[in-house]
Amino acid sequence: MTLTQLRYLVAIADCRLNITAAAEHVHATQPGVSKQLKQLEDELGLQLFIRKGKSLDSITDAGVRVIERARVILAEALNIRSIAANLRNEAHGELRIATTHTQARFALPGSIAALNRRYPDVSVHLQPCGDAEVLALLEGSRADLAVVSTSGAAPVGGVALPAYRWSRVVLVPRDHPLATLGRTPTLAELAAQPLVSYDSSKRPESSLRRAFAATGLSPQIAMTAADADLIKTYVRAGLGIGVLAEMALQPGEDADLRVIQADALLPLCTTWIVLRKDSVLRDYTLEWIAQFAPHLDRNDVRRLLALGIVPETPPRVPHWRERQQSAAAAAAPPLTAVRAGRTRA
Repeated sequence: MTLTQLRYLVAIADCRLNITAAAEHVHATQPGVSKQLKQLEDELGLQLFIRKGKSLDSITDAGVRVIERARVILAEALNIRSIAANLRNEAHGELRIATTHTQARFALPGSIAALNRRYPDVSVHLQPCGDAEVLALLEGSRADLAVVSTSGAAPVGGVALPAYRWSRVVLVPRDHPLATLGRTPTLAELAAQPLVSYDSSKRPESSLRRAFAATGLSPQIAMTAADADLIKTYVRAGLGIGVLAEMALQPGEDADLRVIQADALLPLCTTWIVLRKDSVLRDYTLEWIAQFAPHLDRNDVRRLLALGIVPETPPRVPHWRERQQSAAAAAAPPLTAVRAGRTRA
């Protein structure tokens, strides 16, 4: 039994028993993957998959148990490599982040750019997908960490670190009746309008639907999309009013739309960094966490992963608006420099 065989086995499971796709995933040939799988089954004396002709049809009970342990072994092998790389002070590698389109587009660029300045030889691979898929990529070891949001409890299935909190906004054309109310609309007034929002709003358990249901209302979901830019596009096209994350607003690009704050209408959300339990992080991963969520102490993160020790005083989690204000302040020229410039002029 080899690590390569276990890696191929897990890849087959993750690629829905498609050996050709698994071979592409592990950068091998289809005959090579099939050969290694047969050798592993011969060594174990077990059939790991039920076959239908030349295709794999399903995983046997034995296969389920072996794949579960194979994931643990591969994760520990990766941890050993990470320990060795950190001890050698290696400054190269890759960071795979599974996240949603909104986080990838609007929240992550600054921290990834900062990581690139500190570790130019680290390649970052973003895997934008829907909410439901993000944690599955992490659990399947196809990502090193996940960035995902919830309106309630922390995500399960890993170690969740709160990065920041955020609110939703309502977006309407400037000539829309809600834009001239002079006040925040009520949920009843929103329920009377066709809504354009994220794909997650289709699910019965979505926080958007629950907020309306709590007052006996049901939202009219006219259209959904995974991408906030698409939501804005279809608001402009007249399909309805948009309900989206506030970090998706771009002052220079969205001036033709009216923003209505929905803090009092819809529950506050939290964006989380989710890590695999017992994982050993590369130094550059800790650097990225420090850039994305500066309130998280690196040593606290290490202790939490290695020993399960939670800080006695949990850090205060900032709101997205605070982050934006801090970033703007950091980018502004020092007051003394401005005064000096005026003096020279």
